[in-house]
Amino acid sequence: MTASQPSSSAEDVPRRRTAKLLSSAQLGELTSAWEKLPYKPKATPLRGPETGLVMVRGRIGGGGAPFNLGEATVTRATILLESGTAGHSHALGTDKSKAKLAAIFDALWQEEETRSFVEEEILKPIERRVTAEDRRQAEETAATRVDFFTMVRGDD
Repeated sequence: MTASQPSSSAEDVPRRRTAKLLSSAQLGELTSAWEKLPYKPKATPLRGPETGLVMVRGRIGGGGAPFNLGEATVTRATILLESGTAGHSHALGTDKSKAKLAAIFDALWQEEETRSFVEEEILKPIERRVTAEDRRQAEETAATRVDFFTMVRGDD
């Protein structure tokens, strides 16, 4: 493991899942969950929300040689709840409201008292939506699949 690669543990997996699902959230899903939240915590912005560019890398060829595909717009935010818990978010696009709400829900997910709310009201519905979208796209792709084969006709 190199210095640029952080160590990974079993406790990182749920945290990565949370960050991934919150980055896939739509603003309407986050806003709806915020409205359902019984207590709206005070969140102090530590960073952003701010928008910038990141380089998207790809791999090509049989060896998987990396290349720079292009840049993507990303918005990030870091907030601090009044309880002292910090929340972070990154999302494609320029929606600062979405980034701020995602960071708040990330912080709320880390707190025992509100984790079940975040799981039930936000993460599970997003996970179902993303899974359904992935399944639909896989079915559409499979419908266009072409199988090639070669026939051998004896020894010539």
